Amino acid sequence: MAVFTTAGSMRDDAYRPILRPRRGELAALSHLAPGDAARVMPILELEPGPDVISLIRQLPPRTGAIAVDFGGLPEHPGLAAPSIDLAEQLAELGVAMLPVLRPDESSRRLIAHGLAARMHLRRAVLRLQPHVDAGNPAAATAVTERLLRGSGLDVQEIDLLIDLAETACAAHADVVEQRCRRVLRWARERPWRSVSVASGAMPANLDDLPTDRPVTVGRLDARVWARLGEPGIGYADYGVTSPVRRYGVQRHRQLPTLRYTAPHDWWIYRWSRRGGRSDDRCQDLCRTLVHSPQWPAQGAQFSWGDAEIARRARTARGGGSSASWMSWSTSHHIAQVLSTL
Repeated sequence: MAVFTTAGSMRDDAYRPILRPRRGELAALSHLAPGDAARVMPILELEPGPDVISLIRQLPPRTGAIAVDFGGLPEHPGLAAPSIDLAEQLAELGVAMLPVLRPDESSRRLIAHGLAARMHLRRAVLRLQPHVDAGNPAAATAVTERLLRGSGLDVQEIDLLIDLAETACAAHADVVEQRCRRVLRWARERPWRSVSVASGAMPANLDDLPTDRPVTVGRLDARVWARLGEPGIGYADYGVTSPVRRYGVQRHRQLPTLRYTAPHDWWIYRWSRRGGRSDDRCQDLCRTLVHSPQWPAQGAQFSWGDAEIARRARTARGGGSSASWMSWSTSHHIAQVLSTL
């Protein structure tokens, strides 16, 4: 995979999954194979509450650098800028940080992002959602100029992420594709360090899907990117989660669930708890998967997540939790994306 090769830009082969900083996703990043780790630049979307540094200390990513989006954190006047604080803490762990620039952030926060970027790689990600941030080229240019001016960074130091958000259905995918083509025509006018396109098609709620048999969900986000056929455009997505965030407390225990990525679809394995303990049901789920046509030819060697699935297929001990199932699914997803690209 290549990215934009306009004058002044650098080649960048990174796959950029947009992930939440939870135990499941971070566990997948901490078990990346060395060759895969060099090609992954995760973007972590911070939310109020979780202690990200504590989790990263327990599960350090093998990527060596991560991009961090602070857009979900409220600003508190008088407190230290979170991007500078986090950049310093990550530096102590040997992890470089790229701040994510968002159009709705204040001048104060943009200044902090610029300082944080210069602490490490002197790079940042500019995350542009065309349907929200810029309805036409003039608006996109104005947004870009404000973010660059506010952060004190040059366009050659910016990885542009065109975030198309949710791709809900086939008809919507056509609309998303046309919107993306218009933004890409505008993006060609500047020498970005790289340009990537992100979208997501995983449903926000899987509770209505059937249980005890695999069900397919189309990877419309991957199809949009493939149909663009634009040379030099990098790939990004939302991993195996939805761009639409579900808030609030779940009132029920999550069923054993794997979101297993194939080239064109996800295979959703949700097993009910009928007929045995949770560990027994997880074993039956994993055993069904490893004997399915979706199981890769490399088997357990395909990814850390696949090795964990294969191990659970052999024994009912330690069936895992929702974080475990998410980590195995994310690990396989990253390996599948890299193999496809």
